[in-house]
Amino acid sequence: MSIDIDNKSRILVSERAEEFYYLEGPKSRWREFVFTLKVMKEFISAFRRLHFVGPCITVFGSARYSADHEYYKLSEEIGKALVNIGFTVMTGGGPGIMEGANKGAFEENGISVGAEILLPHEQKANPFLHATAKFQYFFVRKFLLFKYSYGFIVLPGGFGTMDELFEALTLIQTKKIKDFPVVVMGTSYYQPLSHLFEHMAMEGTIDRADLELVLFTDSIQEAMSHIQQHSIERFKLKKKTRAFTYFGESSFTTDH
Repeated sequence: MSIDIDNKSRILVSERAEEFYYLEGPKSRWREFVFTLKVMKEFISAFRRLHFVGPCITVFGSARYSADHEYYKLSEEIGKALVNIGFTVMTGGGPGIMEGANKGAFEENGISVGAEILLPHEQKANPFLHATAKFQYFFVRKFLLFKYSYGFIVLPGGFGTMDELFEALTLIQTKKIKDFPVVVMGTSYYQPLSHLFEHMAMEGTIDRADLELVLFTDSIQEAMSHIQQHSIERFKLKKKTRAFTYFGESSFTTDH
């Protein structure tokens, strides 16, 4: 069977073939080994780049909202509020809500970092980052978005945001990570989702206690109080350690 695709699609497939590699089934032992080394390189590079970012809250949300949208403006205020309670703001490093949260943190003289996925369209690094790590593989990037975070704020978004939200809830529910706070903001947008969660509990596919893993709110003050209680007060935040430049490690400053 042959599949007819246009020239643009051919170019795109050619350029991004490496991204599809790990979903294409078994390859030769050598190619699998080389692929593993590339994944290891991404992990190690990101560890060295982000090791000293300090305790983070990761903000998830759509890349598609413009700077004049209410959710972009909300993300700016969230970025500022997180800095004021002592957190580094981490996002996917792209435009839209990610940019808004990074911008709020950056302009509030806090630390703003990103974990940028390399895509052929839509995603590009925003200009409000003190540091960013770049990833070819989504699964490596997602790991880093969770690794340094003591909580998660989820604003309106699409498939990627849903993936990140459910990943966080699954990891917490299954005790693979600590019971970090998850705050979902934009209650009108997420009303169907909150109803779905209630339906899941009624059907018994999740425990009713699992509903307590996530807070739905539109109040920045309530969100910060929730994080204060369930992150800062529950977990002892580690002191920052000194970076060793000969290991390729970077310390961070808020000087713009």
